[in-house]
Amino acid sequence: MELPSDPMMLLSFLNMKLRDFYSSLDELCSDLDLDKEEILKKMADAGFEYSEENNKFW
Repeated sequence: MELPSDPMMLLSFLNMKLRDFYSSLDELCSDLDLDKEEILKKMADAGFEYSEENNKFW
């Protein structure tokens, strides 16, 4: 799956998927065959971090 390259679009995409379909980032990455560390790095570079407690990036 190709992810949005724009950080804000990626933030929106990931949080929508996490809110509506997945109970964790691990589950999302496994199901969509995505590299979790790559996503975490992209989001950190844009100033966002993942909250396991809230199951979203902020």
